[in-house]
Amino acid sequence: MNDPLKAIGATAQAGLRAQSERLRVVSENLANAESTASTPGGDPYRRKTISFDSLLDPQTGSTTPGAARIGEDSSAFRLSHDPSHPAADANGYVKRPNVNPLIEMANMREASRSYEANLNMIETGRRMRSQLLDLLG
Repeated sequence: MNDPLKAIGATAQAGLRAQSERLRVVSENLANAESTASTPGGDPYRRKTISFDSLLDPQTGSTTPGAARIGEDSSAFRLSHDPSHPAADANGYVKRPNVNPLIEMANMREASRSYEANLNMIETGRRMRSQLLDLLG
């Protein structure tokens, strides 16, 4: 028999891990949003993306976020004309990362709210378990 209260905790914990990893990727993107290549004409930091698998937890029977897959955004780099920059190519253009800080901030806010929702789910599960024990006791 599956324990629904245990499933709540397992699902929420997996969600916390997933959102924590998502926040790490977003933070890395933001930290590198203004970096440039170390060589003239070279490629700068490329924005990272994250996606998750959905797994069935055999102990609880619940579906939880699985392993994270980190990928790279293949969109074009931004170009700026700055012939004096050490990373400028022969035409004076510097490749900038394909990171849009507004998108990253929106992703960070969404991940943060999802993290909070999972914390609330854990707390609700604890309250339900406590109420059940009170009823049984």
